[in-house]
Amino acid sequence: MSIGVLALLAVVPILSVFLFLVVLRWPAKRAMPISLVVTVLMAMFVWQVPGNQVAAASVKGVVTALEVAVIVFGAILLLNTLKESGAVFTIRKGFTSISPDRRVQTIIVCWLFGSFLEGAAGWGAPATIVGPLLVAIGFPAMGAVMVALILQSTPVSYGAVGTPILIGVNSGLKDSPLVQKYITEQGTTMEAYINGIGGQVAIIHGIIGIFIPLFMVTMLTFFFGKNKSIKEGLAVWKFAIFAGLSFTVPYALVANLLGPEFPSLIGGLVGLAIVVPAAKKGLFVPKRTWDFDKASNWDPAWTGSLQVDESEKPKRNISPLVAWMPYLLVAVLLVVTRLEYLPFASWVQSWVLSLENVFGTSISVESKPLNIPGTIFILVSLLSIFLYKMNMKEYGRAVKDSFKTIVSAMAALIFAVPMVQVFINSGINAAEYASMPLALAEGISNVFGSYWPLAAPTIGAIGAFAAGSNTISNMMFSLFQFGVADNILAAPATIVALQAVGGAAGNMICVHNVVAASAAAGLIGKEGNLIRKTLIPMTFYVIFAGGIGYVAINGFGLNIGTFILAAVAVFIVTFIVKGQRQSRVDIKQMRETA
Repeated sequence: MSIGVLALLAVVPILSVFLFLVVLRWPAKRAMPISLVVTVLMAMFVWQVPGNQVAAASVKGVVTALEVAVIVFGAILLLNTLKESGAVFTIRKGFTSISPDRRVQTIIVCWLFGSFLEGAAGWGAPATIVGPLLVAIGFPAMGAVMVALILQSTPVSYGAVGTPILIGVNSGLKDSPLVQKYITEQGTTMEAYINGIGGQVAIIHGIIGIFIPLFMVTMLTFFFGKNKSIKEGLAVWKFAIFAGLSFTVPYALVANLLGPEFPSLIGGLVGLAIVVPAAKKGLFVPKRTWDFDKASNWDPAWTGSLQVDESEKPKRNISPLVAWMPYLLVAVLLVVTRLEYLPFASWVQSWVLSLENVFGTSISVESKPLNIPGTIFILVSLLSIFLYKMNMKEYGRAVKDSFKTIVSAMAALIFAVPMVQVFINSGINAAEYASMPLALAEGISNVFGSYWPLAAPTIGAIGAFAAGSNTISNMMFSLFQFGVADNILAAPATIVALQAVGGAAGNMICVHNVVAASAAAGLIGKEGNLIRKTLIPMTFYVIFAGGIGYVAINGFGLNIGTFILAAVAVFIVTFIVKGQRQSRVDIKQMRETA
């Protein structure tokens, strides 16, 4: 079978997900079982994957789904604990004191605090924390989840202290004779080469990431504002770009000077230290405050089961520091349990549940329960009982409400993740075909040829969408990307960097990230609607990255890379000009009504 036909067949499982979720807008709990069946049929009857291989991959997927469920449950439980204790009232009041403007709150909570959490946790966990937190301070659930998913882009390549680079890219490349030969010829080491790739990833992400906060707020005002206005989001362009730079500059510097472990974590911290005081002083903040319409006027599809009564009086007098203490504890514990040179990391990772050679295959299933971010969320929730002097009735309600939500989410997760594992593990087959992901990537590479830098980020995004992980996408495709670069005589490090950037962007539309973030915010059955929305920034991201990569390899000139960057620049400048005009209109209207 030709590689072109094989690539078309390999894309069928992915297309089935898009058809059912995005086009037909079925809920994930209905769409994913059918997509799993489609994938299994393709694997067994086209790729001729043995039944025991399919079963073993499915078991591995179920275990991963249970790990994701622990994250979702922990995130919901933590928020419900804060809600029952009354700490949410203090947190909501604190954000109002920084700025009552919902656009500013989005940037601080989602872009900066969320990026810091991504640097510490990974696993899609930041969206499960940030989404419910935004709901708690008065956002519609769907809007909260949308911006939380857009967060899953720029900081993702350095999530969980650099795992997508240090584990993902490194594992994909380290055992290849082609890579080893290249590194020897370059007179460098594998560690230095991986760090160099990580540095390039940060520069590409850093350029694009400057504009992601503006993307967040513009989509928020357009889809969830009373006036459905893009201009109302663009009016905050100065503050959004300021926040973008406050994160991406330290982020890129850390990646290139210190390595891949801390860019997102330090970038988020530095960004918070710069942007929060600036917001309090009104620096770059629009004069006119933007808010959602009254909740009673919201589209019912925007809301979920997670409800916070903003008029409810606090049960306890809780200071801002104590109210935020659980999230601070989460951040500290996530960091100290992931740094290899601290004793806690080895202890946490030593607790392993494993099953070797499942059903006689080469597939092994392994889980490290204490290393799952959700375990820390649950631990901190338990500590919060004592912190807030809660009674068991209050905490019991938090646990009960959290279980209700996770049961609904599991209906989708228990099929979505096994589908991913069957797709990835299709390389063991009687037909002697490459696995579905690699067949798809090879087919696309044959179409693009020397224009491959434009497509490289999209392959990374497809990998993350299918695998649910930037790390796994990098494991799958880094060597393939290196080989294509070698064939077209392009710089392999740049092409692999584009892979990692695309893999991070693909997290915005990854099905189980969407399911997990939605469930955490109490929003079930709207996954396709969210993917339709997050496809917009994801597409912007991979096109922008492709243009940067093409120019990095071929230089500026009369080429398609320069054209793409020029088009993106015109797009951004046009929007900024519109935002500046809207700011002037807002100021004029304020003066007229004063």
